[in-house]
Order: sequence, then C-alpha cells, then structure tokens
Amino acid sequence: MLVLSRKKGQSIMIGNDIEISIVDVQGELVRLGINAPREVSVHRKEVFEEIISENRQAAAVPVSPDMIKSIKIRKDTSSESSVSSKNCGETNGD
Repeated sequence: MLVLSRKKGQSIMIGNDIEISIVDVQGELVRLGINAPREVSVHRKEVFEEIISENRQAAAVPVSPDMIKSIKIRKDTSSESSVSSKNCGETNGD
C-alpha cells in the first residue's frame, strides 16, 4: 500500500484521469473530492461491499426456464425498450 501525506487543497492522481483532492480536514474526519470519468464507479468501501453481497445473493437465486419464458419484451415509442414479466420475483424499487 502506498501511503501519501497531503494537506487541505492538495491532490493526488491515479492514472491520467482520476484525481483525489483533500477538500477539508476536521479532526479525524477527512473530506475527499474525487474527479473521475463517468465510466469509473466510485463507492465508499462499505457501500461497495454491500453491492457485492447483494449481487452474490441475486446470482444464487435459481431461475427456471419457465420464468425466463414468461419475460416479455415489448417495443415502446420512447427510445428505451421496456421489459415486463409475470411472477419474476421482487423488484428493487429503484
């Protein structure tokens, strides 16, 4: 692990296009600013670990061929297609 010292207002670069800036320091709390391309996902570690856990749980759910057959793809008038399904389990509400 590389350990660097930085002061408020200073930055570090990761590769050519990710910049980590020290925005504020208050006691033990350090506020970071992260400038990265849109295709790079940035999460706090505890959020990232929760995403991984939920993905593993979702991948472990058995899917029957009948469930896959029940998925209907319909053309929509908007630019995005929509998918509907009967009895396809829970939705996440996002």
